[in-house]
Amino acid sequence: MAIAFVLNGERIEVADAAPSMTVLDFLRTRRRLTGTKEGCAEGDCGACTIALGRQERGAMRWQVANSCILLLSQIDGTEVKTVEGLAGPSGLHPVQTVLAESDGTQCGFCTPGIVMSLYALTKGRAADAPVNDADIHEALAGNLCRCTGYRPIVDAARALCAAPPIAGPVSVPSVPNTRIAAQGELHLVPQTLSELVSLRTAYPAATLIAGATDLGLIPAKKRQGFPLVLSTRRVAELKRIGWEGEVLVLGAAVTYADALETVEAAFPAFGALIRRIGSRQIRTMGTFGGNLGTASPVGDTLPVLLALDAEVELAGPSGMRRMTVADFLTGYRKTALAPDEVIAALRLPRLAEGEQLFAWKLSRRFDQDISTLLGAFRLRVDGGRMMSFAAAFGGMADRAKRASALETLLTGAPWADALPEGIEAALAADFSPLSDHRASAAYRLTAAANLVRRLHIATTRPGVPLELEAL
Repeated sequence: MAIAFVLNGERIEVADAAPSMTVLDFLRTRRRLTGTKEGCAEGDCGACTIALGRQERGAMRWQVANSCILLLSQIDGTEVKTVEGLAGPSGLHPVQTVLAESDGTQCGFCTPGIVMSLYALTKGRAADAPVNDADIHEALAGNLCRCTGYRPIVDAARALCAAPPIAGPVSVPSVPNTRIAAQGELHLVPQTLSELVSLRTAYPAATLIAGATDLGLIPAKKRQGFPLVLSTRRVAELKRIGWEGEVLVLGAAVTYADALETVEAAFPAFGALIRRIGSRQIRTMGTFGGNLGTASPVGDTLPVLLALDAEVELAGPSGMRRMTVADFLTGYRKTALAPDEVIAALRLPRLAEGEQLFAWKLSRRFDQDISTLLGAFRLRVDGGRMMSFAAAFGGMADRAKRASALETLLTGAPWADALPEGIEAALAADFSPLSDHRASAAYRLTAAANLVRRLHIATTRPGVPLELEAL
């Protein structure tokens, strides 16, 4: 079946391109839409940003995506907007006009991506929904300007968001395919969990793809395709978000963007961390199940899941089984997932009365960077004593792990006054971190201990600022 979508208002079908060709390559080489740029080819700089529209509950929902790591098969059944598709018969689109009049274009290389991020921001808000500077900065965090001229860009965004949302024509994308085959590749897009499990059993060597924010680097950087793909993005059971009693259930194909509001309400610290996972372009595609399944030692969600004693549901031909995330992670990018299984959902227990959750990420840049170290802590303090304590770290071992010696040291210890002695020794017993291009082993051990000190300040001296912020 051909890949079908609406591109800048034109319905097109593509039968002669590999499904794992990047959308950026398709736009530039097949359609000659060269306004969309390649800056990094790894989803960092935002020069390749496009807007994706999907029909959800009878309405069109617009989000941004990095076309450099987006597979052509992933836009099947969507509406795609590039910078060339914004201007109309009467002239430039208001986003383009305001950005030019605010002197926000500068050298111009990153401008198309910035235009598309602002376009999606204006399309995605309700008429009565105010947009503040935090919303604007988050919307633009995935667009790097090498001319360092963010002030006029933000000024343009403020002007846009002060006006009513910009309406536009609504197209009806094609009905998405369940089977896409071209150029020796086969991408299968099941609609139900049972269908996905059956396909996984039949094709255990197939590449499982959800948002492709990690795997998309293979065609983008190595120029290699995926001969056989099983996509999870349209499996209804994997998109659920809801509570089962005191447990928040997140389907494996739930994106960070879709779950953010629910997660932030239940676990504010986790919500704040999610806002630092990549950029808005990444969060609209990346999934919780994908982050867990990749099992990277610096996967941002994993320490939090460990600290919460979260569980994972695995679906296979014999049915569903459940285990803790701690048991699921078995080594460097290794898990307990069987060849004929898929991750179905994550289960996050609600915090008990009196419990608090903290999560802090250390990286060279605040936005758009991989963790050097990430610490997550769940604790309950009563009467000046640590009654319960769970700690997990990423970037300290071959996988994200609980800090058992630290937990033993602090559980039951006095907490109101000075921090208990032995933090460094306990962490050294728990972890033997590596030195790499992000940090040395000594730095990681010291920084982990300092996060525990930060935790002590946060819970015993709440008025003391923990961060320096530029005005």
